[in-house]
Amino acid sequence: MATTHSNQPVRTLVPVRMDRLPWAHFHWMVVLGLGVSWILDGLEIQLVSASGFKDSLGMSSADIGFTATIYLIGQVCGALFFGRLTDRWGRKKLFIITLGIYLVGSGIAGLAWTPWFLYIWRFVAGMGIGGEYTAINSAIDELIPAKYRGRVDIAVNGTYWAGAMLGAVSSFFLLNHELIPENIGWRLAFFVGPVLGLVIIFIRRHIPESPRWMVTHGQGDEANRIVDSIEASVRAQGITLEPVDESRAMLVKPEESVPFATVIDVFLRKYPSRTFLGISMMVTQSFLYNAIFFTYALVLQNFYHLNASDSALYFFPFAIGNLLGPLVLGPLFDTLGRRKMIFGTYFLAGFVLLISAYLFKIGALTATTHTLFWCVSFFFASAGASSAYLTVSEIFPLEVRGQAISYFFAISQVVGSMGPLIFANFVGNGTDRVPLFWGYVLGSGVMIFGGLVAWFFGVNAEGKGLEDIAAPLTSVKPAVA
Repeated sequence: MATTHSNQPVRTLVPVRMDRLPWAHFHWMVVLGLGVSWILDGLEIQLVSASGFKDSLGMSSADIGFTATIYLIGQVCGALFFGRLTDRWGRKKLFIITLGIYLVGSGIAGLAWTPWFLYIWRFVAGMGIGGEYTAINSAIDELIPAKYRGRVDIAVNGTYWAGAMLGAVSSFFLLNHELIPENIGWRLAFFVGPVLGLVIIFIRRHIPESPRWMVTHGQGDEANRIVDSIEASVRAQGITLEPVDESRAMLVKPEESVPFATVIDVFLRKYPSRTFLGISMMVTQSFLYNAIFFTYALVLQNFYHLNASDSALYFFPFAIGNLLGPLVLGPLFDTLGRRKMIFGTYFLAGFVLLISAYLFKIGALTATTHTLFWCVSFFFASAGASSAYLTVSEIFPLEVRGQAISYFFAISQVVGSMGPLIFANFVGNGTDRVPLFWGYVLGSGVMIFGGLVAWFFGVNAEGKGLEDIAAPLTSVKPAVA
């Protein structure tokens, strides 16, 4: 069906119709088709951490570290590059393109015969995943009804840890040299993500473009046809839809793209407090996560004298706590509200970490009890970190949503990358606990600060339509029914 474009003002009820939908099969398809991105990211990080290719490619520990770094650099570049395209070309085109880039990058990386070839394709895979962050968060928030948006977005972001556990299990078998030759196992590991992605890309083909995006880009008729189709599928399940509130119609004057100067104006002049909120939430959670996640094995080995194999086993309860947090606490972001839950999760994560810091300093913890404290702290931190992506996605106008996610994600990754370096120096050789104690105090303070920012600058977005939180830049005035 051909799509027509028009820059004439369009009266639309599309946002209201999308938000009034009950939970249906369509929404499960969206979650399944789009939510895999974070599983893939967690999978990729864990596979590289296992470093099964170290001996095959003659790589040093520093080379292995750079393999992770180049992937993260790729994520930042991908987010920045594809973020603006997400707002200009549409959500669907980008979540198909970026997944395809990831599939190619990760698959070809498994064919590497030398480090430099591996670095190139790890960068490409990272670009794909970085682009996914912008396109997927935008699409999910625009396709999921307002009353479910918080829990769905937070749960989907939290599935990163399901991917990390999948990567750990895959590594356990594929990197076992008694089962699979060394030069084959790690190559097969790099194909786990692409195989999963190939299955998902077929599901994504059936997920429509965001009708909200289409309305603002002159495709109002096609947007209405998509919503008609979704409503028909809901009625086919025997569900009766509520009447549409005609008084909530909007008048939108479509634009193909928004000038970059306007984008900057939105962040710095129109919504400066929201910009401060978004950056604060993204940076604080990124710093804490990178600092703890990338050094937890060093702490277990240097202070509790575990070997590398035993340290790996402690990853699973840590990951389980991170996975359960968003799933258990996510619904409360839609009921108790955003500000209360963001403040609560950030504060409790920092507070529990602070208690563990003191107990660590006085030598009162074992490897097991220290891991238990991490599990509790990150049960809350994981929900809070996921809510950072939700917040950035929903508090800015539709026309700059992808770019907001990309810019704030890039800033958080750059600042967060300092965490592992700082904490690794605090760990040292495991003879002095005081530097790491102060490191934990720093991490705790950073999270509590993020929570306080959310409390004072947060937006009560629960249950509200995206257009009520931030009116589209292309909206003209409320339409008369």
